Amino acid sequence: QVQLVESGGGLVQPGGSLRLSCVASGTISNINAMGWFRQAPGKERELVAFKISGGSTNYADFVKGRFTISRDNAENAVYLQMNSLKPEDTAVYFCNAIRLSRYSYWGQGTQVTVSS
Repeated sequence: QVQLVESGGGLVQPGGSLRLSCVASGTISNINAMGWFRQAPGKERELVAFKISGGSTNYADFVKGRFTISRDNAENAVYLQMNSLKPEDTAVYFCNAIRLSRYSYWGQGTQVTVSS
């Protein structure tokens, strides 16, 4: 099992920035990829950004140029730097990890609210 713990959410004004963190623990060997999804009220969960170990990085079109995903393999962590935040970015942000290319794990989520 892999446990994921997110942190860094909160309330920010439009145009502001937040940095989300996610740390993995447990059976962390062979984690192939880590990334972020989000879910707004009444909407389906959607991909924000994902980073494959030693490989490509994928971003949703609506965050390109504003959000940056990074990984720290030594700390088994993934980060999401969010800049130029908009009210429509308001959602619960979930960390996801893929292990052995087949097992998917989720964190509990962290609330991000963008409002003046």
